Amino acid sequence: MANLADEYGTDVEIYIKALTTTIHADTASGAPAELHSLLEQLGLERHEQPTGAPLYIWHTVPEHLDADEQKRLATRAIATLLLAGYEVNCAPDVFDEATFRQAVQEARTGPERLAVQKPTPVPRPSPPASVRRAP
Repeated sequence: MANLADEYGTDVEIYIKALTTTIHADTASGAPAELHSLLEQLGLERHEQPTGAPLYIWHTVPEHLDADEQKRLATRAIATLLLAGYEVNCAPDVFDEATFRQAVQEARTGPERLAVQKPTPVPRPSPPASVRRAP
């Protein structure tokens, strides 16, 4: 089986599988478990096939969704993956610009985003007062 993420040197390749309507997300061989877990949290379904070593793992957008909703789910996943630091490539026929912009905005300002708080400055102890002795 071809793995486009390996072929193109990315973490994730999102595309519509040839001769189907299924949106695939190929991950690079040896991708970290955190990446697979994130894809699943984003609503993609995990698939595995033993093809020798290593195990071939890919994800798909659920087929019970209509075509537009599938594209929106994939596009929202792209925003989250990019903000998490992954290198993602997406076929133009999957990408929806308006959904992407909205997903990025929500990720940056939404309540589910962890607020990064600056630590409260710790007061520095004042230097000891110099003591002068009279001669």
